Amino acid sequence: MAADAGGGRAVSAALHWLGASEAVRAFAAKTVSPVELLTALLERIDRLDPALNVFIRRDDQAAMAAARVAEAEIAAGRIRGPLHGVPVGIKDIIDVAGLPTTCHSAVRAGHVAAADAVCVAKLRQAGAIIMGKLSTHEFAIGGPSFDLPFPPARNAWNRDHHPGGSSSGSGSGVAAGFFPLALGTDTGGSIRNPASACGIVGLKPTYGLVSRRGVFPLAFSLDHVGPMTRTVADNALLLDALAGHDPQDGGSAVAPRGHYAGRLERGVRGLRVGFVRHFHETDLIADPEVAAALEGVARTLAAEGADVRAVTLPTLGEFAAVNRIILTSEAWSIHAPWLRARPGDYGQLGRQRLMAGAFLQAGDLMAAQRRRKEMIAEVEAVLRDVDVLLCASSMEPASRIEDAEATGRTYPRQARTPFNVTGHPALAMMAGLSAGGLPLSVQFAGRYFDEATVFQVARAWERAAGTDRMHPSL
Repeated sequence: MAADAGGGRAVSAALHWLGASEAVRAFAAKTVSPVELLTALLERIDRLDPALNVFIRRDDQAAMAAARVAEAEIAAGRIRGPLHGVPVGIKDIIDVAGLPTTCHSAVRAGHVAAADAVCVAKLRQAGAIIMGKLSTHEFAIGGPSFDLPFPPARNAWNRDHHPGGSSSGSGSGVAAGFFPLALGTDTGGSIRNPASACGIVGLKPTYGLVSRRGVFPLAFSLDHVGPMTRTVADNALLLDALAGHDPQDGGSAVAPRGHYAGRLERGVRGLRVGFVRHFHETDLIADPEVAAALEGVARTLAAEGADVRAVTLPTLGEFAAVNRIILTSEAWSIHAPWLRARPGDYGQLGRQRLMAGAFLQAGDLMAAQRRRKEMIAEVEAVLRDVDVLLCASSMEPASRIEDAEATGRTYPRQARTPFNVTGHPALAMMAGLSAGGLPLSVQFAGRYFDEATVFQVARAWERAAGTDRMHPSL
């Protein structure tokens, strides 16, 4: 086992950037144990989380008990699954048996989950260790907010800035080295926004690939559960554990799954990459540093042998309007009883955003759904001519968290909602660092259930740019 050269701190310093894939190999080689890794992470969380607010509820005792069991199983030659002994954090709209699912809201105070969500159960089956529940925007929509029962998570690269949302604790915690894996959810970009702001890898899988049973819904036809990690390889590993048909989730798909990491090191030679330039050049003018970073990604992939060509999709304005109408209509159908009976239990932002659905009419929703079908057809037509799409994620780095005006202005400046509308898989990751030391981002999207090709392209960029070795100084 790894030596603790300084009463615990040396182990922590050596281990907090260990990825899931690396941890599994280290466990097998008996150079690190699950208990040592978890101990190091808990010490780091003790030291740093008071300034970052990643956790709503830690479950240290249960996690350590699970780590000890995992260690004993390794010693006995028994491995439960591909994530055996690996710690993971869970966004607090996802049920973990015996723990509160607060959705970061006073509305859910006192609620305790009776059973694991399907995605959490799959993690346990794969051998993962659940560390606790993570900060989110209220009900995955209202934030970052300071009028809720828990403080908002902050960005690990600079705690004065927001970490994106709504999977804010997941993004900040992965970036900070609190855990190598986290679960997030994505209805309008809520995995990919924190991945962009925090410089990690976040995937919104194909709609229906991962069960949402046991996850508090925001909008049934747009909601996704997905993996958040520091590396592309770990993202593929986590998706392998999560994917699969669930007949009790009405949106679950029967589709081929698994082996998402099979082509990670094949490179991009011969692949056709469609660069959606108009998203950041005309639809929403990106910050110059973001635009330059996107050009750098395109040049790098071309140098690696990809055929990079410009393509055209519907405008971001159209996608945003369709997403907004569907999301707020469906969210209102869920929250209307609480909003009528106890509006004061919501934070201001959450209440304001959810109430918008009360003013929409059936005709608005039907028109949005008709346009949605047309948009899906248009994106599908483009994906018949290219293998993967390259485009912006966030149009600028994260704003200061206490600057409500700047956050309100910059949050909608993104290109993530198109792929919630269409359901195609989309991955956001670091494209570089701004002059101010904050992550810049890029997004790759692919054909339905072709996450393997998205990962292949993302890994080619990661390998060329070294983004998997870039971490905040904490």
